[in-house]
Amino acid sequence: MYDRIWTGFDLWRSLLAVSPDKADRTSDFFFGKTAAKCGGKITEKTDCGRGNSVAPGDFDQYRDSMSDAVGGREDPSWCYQILAARSLSVESKKVYHALKTQDVEGARKAVSMIVGRDTKSLTEEGIAKAAVETVAENTSDGVTAPLMFLMLGGAPLGFLYKAVNTMDSMLGYKNEKNLYFGRVAAKMDDVFNYLPSRVSAVLMIAAAFLTGMDAKKAAQIYKRDRRKHASPNSAQTESVCAGALQVQLAGDAWYFGVLHKKETIGDPIRPVEAEDIKRAGRLMYVTAVLTLLFAGMIRFWYFW
Repeated sequence: MYDRIWTGFDLWRSLLAVSPDKADRTSDFFFGKTAAKCGGKITEKTDCGRGNSVAPGDFDQYRDSMSDAVGGREDPSWCYQILAARSLSVESKKVYHALKTQDVEGARKAVSMIVGRDTKSLTEEGIAKAAVETVAENTSDGVTAPLMFLMLGGAPLGFLYKAVNTMDSMLGYKNEKNLYFGRVAAKMDDVFNYLPSRVSAVLMIAAAFLTGMDAKKAAQIYKRDRRKHASPNSAQTESVCAGALQVQLAGDAWYFGVLHKKETIGDPIRPVEAEDIKRAGRLMYVTAVLTLLFAGMIRFWYFW
């Protein structure tokens, strides 16, 4: 029941920032029998003769009452926090604007908020590359993968995925402090993201085509470089992004004062520039929309 409440409203709205009434109008199509309208009202079930109903404008009151029915006061809008599309866009644009105003120190500080590597010695190109990489990788980790888990198992499964992914981000480092304890989180994250990362990569190739980027190169680099990472999942969407933008990503990086040797992803057809941050963000959003459509069609087919 819990996912019936939020999927058609909070999820659509959190991804695309549309108004509540637009989210409500579109939810029925994308999520099948999750919320049926009967005579201008929203009902719990598709049978218009049963279930509690409220006027569309009172949706907040309705979802709060449904939350009580399942034993908690949790606001389903908490699911906003699981999907990072808007946050990734906002934070990466801070890096972009700092670079465009020649504020290198400000750009280093801004990018340090969204990457785990050391940023004090990064050049302008290194800063832009780090921002593009984190947007590309987190398109799966922070947007499409949690969206798939939310669609599959509602808020409980979505928060379980987010807990695993956050533990990996905070603890999954190969240093003396976290090597053994963090390894558990890292391996769990590998398992949870194995399938979503690959679906996301395919959808990102389609997004590259729709946004006028180099989809052919994206598919080529994905096929060649998708395994060039210590994690089995991280290079999936990153390789697609590198190909779509015609740049080279990854490579050696410093973490906690230690140099980590890494393979490069993509071909250095041109250097990474600040504008690539915005391009990566556009790619992320279109991939997120395609994921929503893809998941919506699966649900529609399942409930048909």
